[in-house]
Amino acid sequence: MESLEDTTWDVLIAGTGLQQSLLALALSRSGKKILHVDRNTYYGGAHAAFSLQEAQDWVNTINSHDGSSSFADATIEQPTKVSGIASSSDPTTLSFSRAYSLSLSPQVIYTRSTLLPHLVSSKIYRQLDFQAVGSWWIYVSGDARASGASAQDSSETSSGRSQGDKQAGCLRRVPNGREDVFADKSIDLKSKRSLMKFLKFVGDYEDQPENWKSQTSSPFPEFLSTRFGLPAALHGPLLALTLTPNKPQDTTTGFALPRIARHLRSIGVFGPGFASVVAKWGGGSEIAQVACRAAAVGGAVYVLGNGIQSIDRARESLDRTQEAEESKELVEVILTRGEKVRTNWIIGGDDDIPLSSTSTLHPPTPSDDSQQHDQRRSISVVSSSLSSLFPVLAEGAPPPAASVVIFPSESLSETLGKNPSDVSPPVHILAHSSDTGECPSGQCVLYASVTASADYGYGLLDIAIKRLLDCAEEKEQPTEVLWSMHYQQQSQRSTLVYRQQQPGSKSSENVLVFPSLALDLAFDDIILEQVRGAWQKITAVDPESGFMVFEDRHGFETDANNGD
Repeated sequence: MESLEDTTWDVLIAGTGLQQSLLALALSRSGKKILHVDRNTYYGGAHAAFSLQEAQDWVNTINSHDGSSSFADATIEQPTKVSGIASSSDPTTLSFSRAYSLSLSPQVIYTRSTLLPHLVSSKIYRQLDFQAVGSWWIYVSGDARASGASAQDSSETSSGRSQGDKQAGCLRRVPNGREDVFADKSIDLKSKRSLMKFLKFVGDYEDQPENWKSQTSSPFPEFLSTRFGLPAALHGPLLALTLTPNKPQDTTTGFALPRIARHLRSIGVFGPGFASVVAKWGGGSEIAQVACRAAAVGGAVYVLGNGIQSIDRARESLDRTQEAEESKELVEVILTRGEKVRTNWIIGGDDDIPLSSTSTLHPPTPSDDSQQHDQRRSISVVSSSLSSLFPVLAEGAPPPAASVVIFPSESLSETLGKNPSDVSPPVHILAHSSDTGECPSGQCVLYASVTASADYGYGLLDIAIKRLLDCAEEKEQPTEVLWSMHYQQQSQRSTLVYRQQQPGSKSSENVLVFPSLALDLAFDDIILEQVRGAWQKITAVDPESGFMVFEDRHGFETDANNGD
């Protein structure tokens, strides 16, 4: 076998994040020589999933400033009384390290997402296991319950507390479509009619621009009040469906409508009651690894722990036919282990292609409402299954393995000594049961996120976790946080761009940079479109020629079904 340096590669992919891994999959039947490297020793990039020991190693790397520039300020907390490793049969203590698979950037995937049919057409779906995301819960503070401001009846709380405790907050299920609205006796008839009118409108809102275009930039709550007469008590559940990281007054109508429509249109696609799914064993990390395995079967060469050190123009150009664009030059790449390789194309993320080797970054065109630049996140392993968060949604529906809990802006405004008039940002928590394969039976993993400054943001996350556990207690023994990790994550750009070595250099178009889009809590189909765009640039094929549409490889289906 030729060495890395003796081979002229068609494509060098840097990083094994979701975008790069899907691109490797898309190119796996193109006949091109692909070298896929990652300076990390694990797959997944920003979507990586870790065992407990791997998480500790990652924290050490991030804090030494040798890791991803998308992450910073990482810490792990593990109470002394659970610091020992016990058997996996005791949910009140941590199990062994590899009993956990904790995702850095967990996301739900809506059943209408274009990702799912592409995973089917590329044949890798056989190696993936998707599970339903069930209820969406919204936290209602004790003050809101006492004032009767909530749109839901307190009997629908997930709390294990006494229903008579009106001073305590509770979790209440967000109506999951028209049937839930009709069945909810706590919504008065006038509000119910207004809500049904809105749900009917959002089903085909694109065909009614006269009803919303003029208010695209207006705050969504203002739109709900002025256009549909919806009371403030119903704004929270609708905002929850948008997964907005912003305060209500900063969440625009143009941002909210397509996201609510996405949720409602996805209900019932693969079964009654649920609108989205998660990939078992670590979400996006598992999808990335399966895509890379398929690319390796197609001939791609994988090297972990070896990234790009620098990029330059190759001294010699490869002889090309006119069809292969003779004007393009090879680029020479020095890898972090010292190898020099030549390639026609380089593509990677911001963290994978060093800025020090480039001089120009073409200006991006940010998408609307893509200003999520800085989030605080936490991952908490807790000593209870929190089964009350995962009720079956409808007859014949699969048991859900995940749920979504939203703490609206106003619900945490009184915390951490802040001025009560200052509205805190919403906190989102994705709760994953042991059915996801991310923790042992009897435990649960809570992924929390908020867009806020460091200490304030981490404080909000901790308070939200505590209140969720207070609400969802199922037994006399309090639920404990057995292990937690806090970290900061950043995102700066939302468009695929060229990066060039020298202004005017012909090789400037040989280097493509994927954006970092890991902060959205739902998979965004724009990621797949960026992969398609890169695939078209590299292959120069007709865009309608079958992106990620493959026939079965002989013997591969059996191997895939018997994989690890």
